[in-house]
Amino acid sequence: MFVRIILYLIGAVLAIGVIRSIIGIVAKAFADAFNPPPQPSGPRTRPAARVPTVEALKKDPVCGTFLAPSTAVILTTGGERYYFCSAECRDKFQKQA
Repeated sequence: MFVRIILYLIGAVLAIGVIRSIIGIVAKAFADAFNPPPQPSGPRTRPAARVPTVEALKKDPVCGTFLAPSTAVILTTGGERYYFCSAECRDKFQKQA
């Protein structure tokens, strides 16, 4: 009698586990059917930002910002190259010189 009760309890636990798994799978299927994945919205209007490669940073002589030469505004004066973060800093430098 005692063994039979234990077997019924083990069977009940297993049955409940299987039923829970089935209900979870069915619920996920319904959720996926009613909530489709978001679609990308149109073409990108802005190009991706350039990530500078490993290169020595240059210092803007006007504002002191450090920047990669590949993204800088460059001015060559008197055989020397100057790197600026923006055209405004370059113009300020030219006015000071």
